[in-house]
Amino acid sequence: MEITPDVVYGHKDGLAMTFDVFRPKENANGAGILFMVSGGWYSNWTPPEQLRPLFAVLTSKGFTVFAVRHGSSPRYGIPEAVADVRRSVRYIRLNAEKFQIDPNRIGVYGMSAGGHLSLVLGTMSDEGKAGDKDPVERVSDRVQAVVAFVAPTDLTIMVKEAPDRLPAYARFPALNLDMTAARTLSPLLAVSEDDAPTLLLAGAKDDLVPIDHSRKIRDAFAEKQVTHELIEFPEAGHGFGGKDITKAAAEMVEWFETHLAKK
Repeated sequence: MEITPDVVYGHKDGLAMTFDVFRPKENANGAGILFMVSGGWYSNWTPPEQLRPLFAVLTSKGFTVFAVRHGSSPRYGIPEAVADVRRSVRYIRLNAEKFQIDPNRIGVYGMSAGGHLSLVLGTMSDEGKAGDKDPVERVSDRVQAVVAFVAPTDLTIMVKEAPDRLPAYARFPALNLDMTAARTLSPLLAVSEDDAPTLLLAGAKDDLVPIDHSRKIRDAFAEKQVTHELIEFPEAGHGFGGKDITKAAAEMVEWFETHLAKK
């Protein structure tokens, strides 16, 4: 694969917001997939060469992958992370020709907090702000397919005001939200008929993001007749390993091949 590091998609507080591009050397299929670099809404830089194995499962099938970093906790919260990743979609779509992808075949995936941000893009996107002075902001941030691993879907049960909040959530400063913001940023509460086809992958023994997060949004997708699937891994916790991660990766690739195929 060919790597283009540190593409700047915006600036915040005088700092650059960046992503890395991983492109297949041959047989590119014209579809782009964003990977949300996020765990606990922390977004860390890793030398892109070290990420080759993570993305090879997609680039080997012809997908171009964008590893998107957002403003990281604890300096920035979930609202800022959401704004950043939405901008990244707009920027990539605006520059689709440069990246040699189809602007109408963009997918997104992530794990845990990255899964939450992926679901935000799948359920809360818009067509852009006509007339905005920034050309990037005039572009749609809609995605055409989502894969969310072990994703939080309802922040209202994770913030301080939540009566039954799990003690572990106190470790994540990004969850220092009021209940109004938690509702606004919860994919579960934003599901509508025009949401992107979504694959949910969740561990039945997850004690950090219980599987009910995925089951409830599955039910919401079903009610709104959104194309979706939930695959449960009976022995998996918050992280997958062994045969589970192999199966999950294969299901992800198949989902993207199905929903991002050239029409």
